[in-house]
Amino acid sequence: MRDMTTFWRWLSPYIIPLELLTLLLTIALAVLVHRLWRQLNVVDERYRALVAGTQGDSLEEVLFQHLENVRQAVTSAAEAEAIAREVAAASQWHLQHCGIVRFNPFANTGGDQSFCIALADATGRGVIITSLHAREGTRVYAKPLINWESPYPLTDEEKAAIQQATRR
Repeated sequence: MRDMTTFWRWLSPYIIPLELLTLLLTIALAVLVHRLWRQLNVVDERYRALVAGTQGDSLEEVLFQHLENVRQAVTSAAEAEAIAREVAAASQWHLQHCGIVRFNPFANTGGDQSFCIALADATGRGVIITSLHAREGTRVYAKPLINWESPYPLTDEEKAAIQQATRR
């Protein structure tokens, strides 16, 4: 018993500083617990956002489901890219350029009833069609286009229609 009284006598001058130290440690721990609680809430909200709308019970199942969705999306994107390439290749041969010029080839006819129309694909292959309207009748001529040129002589109106077709 004598040892206990000696201990308390020795400890008595340090009790207030020890109580203050204990109070400071308690406050520091309370602040730390509060910060950890807030971080846990942020992580919990992110987790709930991650698993929202999924059927998985665990994060692992959700990640596997997400991986499968990504694989399907990559496959679909590859298929769409292949289709786009096919369409782009095929579209080179589709009608892409058109130019039309109306004109009056004869002084004794009224209005611009005659015309030249140039129709071509992306490579300049196509046709130029010329219609000449006169009082006696209408005549239609066609000339092939290869690389925006024809093996046959072209009139000024036909050249103008080709020029109009090549403008973008």
